[in-house]
Amino acid sequence: HSPLPFFSMLRKLLRYLQPYRRNVILNIICNVFMALFTIVSIPAIIPFLQILFDIEAPVIQKPDLYWSAVSIIEYSKYWFSNLMHTESKEIALAYICIFIVLLFLLKNVFRYLSLFFMAPVRNGIVRDVRQQLFNKMMALPLSYFSEEKKGDLMSRITTDVMEIEWSILNVLEAFFREPLIMFGCLGLMIYLSPALTMFVFVLIIFTAIIIGGIGKTLKKKSSTVQEKLGSLVSIVEEGLSGLRIIKGFNAEKYQEEKFQKENNDYKRTLTHLLWRRDLSSPLTEFLGIAVVSILLWYGSRQVFSGELGAESFFAFLMAFYYVIDPAKSFSKAYYNFQKGAAAVDRVDHILNAEETIKEKKNALSIKKFNHSIEYRDVNFFYRKDEKKILNNINLIIPKGKIIALVGASGAGKSTLADLLPRFYDVSSGEVIIDGRNIKELKIKDLRHLMGIVSQEAILFNDTIYNNIVFGLKNISKEQVIEATKIANAHDFILNTENGYETNIGDRGNKLSGGQRQRITIARAVLKNPPILILDEATSALDSESEKLVQQSLTQLMKNRTSIVIAHRLSTIQHADEIIVMQDGTIIERGRHEILLGQKGAYQKLVELQTF
Repeated sequence: HSPLPFFSMLRKLLRYLQPYRRNVILNIICNVFMALFTIVSIPAIIPFLQILFDIEAPVIQKPDLYWSAVSIIEYSKYWFSNLMHTESKEIALAYICIFIVLLFLLKNVFRYLSLFFMAPVRNGIVRDVRQQLFNKMMALPLSYFSEEKKGDLMSRITTDVMEIEWSILNVLEAFFREPLIMFGCLGLMIYLSPALTMFVFVLIIFTAIIIGGIGKTLKKKSSTVQEKLGSLVSIVEEGLSGLRIIKGFNAEKYQEEKFQKENNDYKRTLTHLLWRRDLSSPLTEFLGIAVVSILLWYGSRQVFSGELGAESFFAFLMAFYYVIDPAKSFSKAYYNFQKGAAAVDRVDHILNAEETIKEKKNALSIKKFNHSIEYRDVNFFYRKDEKKILNNINLIIPKGKIIALVGASGAGKSTLADLLPRFYDVSSGEVIIDGRNIKELKIKDLRHLMGIVSQEAILFNDTIYNNIVFGLKNISKEQVIEATKIANAHDFILNTENGYETNIGDRGNKLSGGQRQRITIARAVLKNPPILILDEATSALDSESEKLVQQSLTQLMKNRTSIVIAHRLSTIQHADEIIVMQDGTIIERGRHEILLGQKGAYQKLVELQTF
């Protein structure tokens, strides 16, 4: 999308500073004082130099002191003249040196304090944006993640957030301190010599044009760099997840070459970006030196002709030096701002993503499941231009019944089950629980009624105990042990290294397939939900594990309403009703024996054992 205007993007960046107003104000105050002491340190030297080198006669008459720059300068001259008269030039010079050191000490104290107040802001921004992103990712529907690369999302929550932090920091430093120093010094330069100041304006205008020209492409380039990094992280994530398959197919070289290509692209794009960014400092420095040379030539002529005092020329050069440095910082900050703006765009792409699964404002609470689940004229497609995944589904599931969904892969069985906890919303039609459309209910309450055991045992890098009590509160150890006994998991858990406190590794890879599945069943038992969704819970297991898991599932399904998606006959032959699906429609339904007698699609599936 088109880049936002500069100030609009600046406002967008600065919104992250809202919670840290106090620190930001203190940072700005310290920056103002730092700029003030920087500017004051230049003209403060002039009167002393004038009297010290006998350019100007000593001030004998004590002037009146009141609040104005002229009065303060005149009083300083009188004080200094008096010091030279009563002491000596050496002592007076020592006082000047102490005064200059004091000015620079105060300048650097305020510089440190500005950074001191900024540190919690920087780290707070990183924490807040990451938290916002993670919360949003948790809230987004599953359909969003089918479109996005996991690695790219990880890149946004890490690299892009750091980029925002740096750009905001630089914007603060540059926008609240550098202009003060620049305008203060420019004002002094105009006061000392308007003719010489013209050269400075030429430099600044020339620099701005060149920097603006280079900067236009930077935001676009920066966005490309972040996308490349996202692809890179994606390949790493896929490589680590699929290491067993990669090694099994001797595909290491293929993955290495794929990574190398992306890695080289990233390096090349980043190099071009850094070349552009790093050009700003040397360019401004070169332009500065070029103008300083002209200044030295032109200014010296003015000094020789008596149009300008030597001490004023010295102060002018100092002021000019203080203009160049902030100008360089300002140009660098502008580059960082462009990079930060690209990062904000990428972060906002997630933060502004539409949450299609929305809860109504006055959603109804549901604590119990009493009668039935009904799918009424349900149609579903991921996108309007794609073919329907579910087509005109009508199905009633009475409380306490076991309903089995069977059919070839891609028939729409899992999608049908996913509509019940609102992982997806129907495209048309209704899903009804106890006579109420599930869209009218609180999402949390709705999902609290359900336990899900999926084909892939989804476990986390944590202890066995924490994986079982996952998401539940106020659970006793006895309840956990009871749940694992029902799930046939208690004995093998006790045989692990630290029992219930054993860490099971990434995705539970320290356990066998059957053990992992029994822990997920124990998790469902502990939740004790009235409705169960079993999505091919035994299809990935060997015969012995399947037998143990099947016993656990039989225990789990007692007195519960269950929707069972299965590829194996053993799981579903005792179901109260079997629903045979094909291409998103229900083509047969009934009990096991009745369907076999019909000699239709179900019988073929039984013969092929392709549940």
